[in-house]
Amino acid sequence: MDNDFLANRGDYRKLRCFQLAEHLYDITFVFCERFISAGDRTKDQMVQAARSIKQNIAEGSCAAAMSTQSEMLLTNVGKSSMQELLLDYEDYLITRGRSKWTLDDPKIQNIRTALRQKMPREFMIQKAKGWSDETLANVAITLVHQCDRMLAGLLEYQKKHFLENGGIKEQMTKARLEVRENQRTQRSQSGPSSQSNQNTQSSQNPQNPQSSQSSQKKSE
Repeated sequence: MDNDFLANRGDYRKLRCFQLAEHLYDITFVFCERFISAGDRTKDQMVQAARSIKQNIAEGSCAAAMSTQSEMLLTNVGKSSMQELLLDYEDYLITRGRSKWTLDDPKIQNIRTALRQKMPREFMIQKAKGWSDETLANVAITLVHQCDRMLAGLLEYQKKHFLENGGIKEQMTKARLEVRENQRTQRSQSGPSSQSNQNTQSSQNPQNPQSSQSSQKKSE
């Protein structure tokens, strides 16, 4: 029986949604440094929103060992930050007269194809430094949509895991009850056998003093 109710979680770096969130943060940082003025509050808000996405994915994954509720809450916070960032990029394109690429645009298809491959963060940063503001914003928007779908799937998995296994308190209680039941079973199995052995030894080695004295008198 496995009584390890603390899940071996926290391997968030292997999650594809986290890897995409890292690219999204890097692109947003470069975008804001290049195209948003230092005095614009939007600059800090966009960088913080992008940071919130990847940080909450990581924190949620690490919190999963002790609280499924915290895991789901943090994942959803990251998902909400993603929508905030999406609106900022869309607002930028509209207010600056730039184009938001449609789904059937070949450029979008090329971005999606490229994002299926795992790329080092340094490579993405270097590419971002050479793109126009319109290209950067549309790449970021594509990343947002892909990461958002993955986070929705992650939330569904977390929900299913909770319904099937319960929270940490339920798992702790279940594990403790199983241990206690095993202890009772072991005692019940060892008890009769031990008593039987004691009775057998007593019959083979009588220690009654009166019986011993009677035997001595008869022999005299």
